[in-house]
Amino acid sequence: MASSKREDFSVNTIVGPGTNVSGNIESGGFTRVDGNVLGDVKAKGRVVIGERARMKSNITGTSVTVGGVVFGNVTASEHIVILSTGLVMGDIITRRIQADEGCLIHGRVRVCKTDEAWNRALSESRDVARLRESLGITSTEGRGTSPDHPRAAGSGGGYRS
Repeated sequence: MASSKREDFSVNTIVGPGTNVSGNIESGGFTRVDGNVLGDVKAKGRVVIGERARMKSNITGTSVTVGGVVFGNVTASEHIVILSTGLVMGDIITRRIQADEGCLIHGRVRVCKTDEAWNRALSESRDVARLRESLGITSTEGRGTSPDHPRAAGSGGGYRS
């Protein structure tokens, strides 16, 4: 049975392991990050943040999967998956979310069921970003976050018993 809606799995952008990027990334489609990024990531498709990725970034895509460490806000127009190895220190805005057991989220999570709620959440997020920028505050300041957090500095394995 063929699906009328095929998902494009071709990768447009890869930040490989051991790669450090300082600056914003804009991608026309699927983006995978397994390295370190200091700068925002905006993709018109899926975004996958690998288990060993370390990011100080705001991330935007149609769907976002987080397996590594993200210091910044994550916005996905369809859905977000936070894997058990994932750590998000920032706000999340999406229409659907899956948070695996063992993941860590420190921030506000907004799941919008209607277009009106989605548009309001995006508008409020942009307003807060503009205010923070005008005051010279980065997106992760004032959240009690620390780069010394075990998951931020370690291998991404997190707390295991």
